[in-house]
Amino acid sequence: MKQFSNQVYHIPIMLKEVLEYLNVRPNHWYVDCNLGGGGHTRGILEKSGKVIGIDLDPDSIKKVSSDYKLNKQYIDDRLFNVSKSLVATQANFADISKVMEDFRLLNPSDEIKISGVLFDLGVSTHQLDEAERGFSFNLDAPLDMRMDQSKGISARDLVNGLYEKELAELFLKLGEETWSKAISKKIVEYRGRKLIESTSELANIILSAKRRQPAERIHPATQVFQALRIAVNDELNSLKEALPKAFQVLEKDGRIVVISFHSLEDRIVKNFFKELEEKNLGKILTDKPIKTSEEEANLNPRSRSAKLRAIKKL
Repeated sequence: MKQFSNQVYHIPIMLKEVLEYLNVRPNHWYVDCNLGGGGHTRGILEKSGKVIGIDLDPDSIKKVSSDYKLNKQYIDDRLFNVSKSLVATQANFADISKVMEDFRLLNPSDEIKISGVLFDLGVSTHQLDEAERGFSFNLDAPLDMRMDQSKGISARDLVNGLYEKELAELFLKLGEETWSKAISKKIVEYRGRKLIESTSELANIILSAKRRQPAERIHPATQVFQALRIAVNDELNSLKEALPKAFQVLEKDGRIVVISFHSLEDRIVKNFFKELEEKNLGKILTDKPIKTSEEEANLNPRSRSAKLRAIKKL
């Protein structure tokens, strides 16, 4: 099987642990709900598993489809790029049930059972590194942050359109930013002179309200950018909607593995898994979240905040 031509398009986090907790077996189907650059998918395929890859970002679908030279098939206006062992389709993972229904229509003679579902939440390496996407405060770019840039409101719309109090609530709730009021005040003052158009503009405004301390490991703008990205892409609601649907499409003994990057996501996953176990519907496989090793964190600093949780369907 052809390997990816650009290995840094996305760096798969905790690949060994993901494959272990998914319990990847030959000729079994797995759903990668955040296809990204296909790093985790590649690991599953190399163990002779089969993958249905979902991503809201059309660039991810194009990249994986190109690297694996996938053929195109349609259900009405829904596009699937397919081979015998890999499927890639642009969709919100909250629509996993619909994706499965459509894929089964493409394969009416096959009994397709799902042995595992993977959620690798957050932003892919290539999305952070491509300036025009507007995800990173380290690159000067239009303030966008949409996974699918053809739909919805952008971060620019929120920053320039919300009231000061609304901004403060957004930064506190979705970014857990304790300086939310001061930052929101600075934003409103600045946009009184001109609209905020770029990532660097917003990052500098945040820095004017929240100075970076020498001992801080993360940039002062991190939590505000996180909050805006989550809001723009409705990530938390999508996750809440997707988890029960993912559990439903699993066969008996199938597994869900989730990699989260901040406490809001992790709390949703933890509570959902706990509820399933209390109802005797699932068995939690990770008493505590698995974290990246120091070696991996040093090689890929973006993985440092990652937490992995897994559950098996009873």
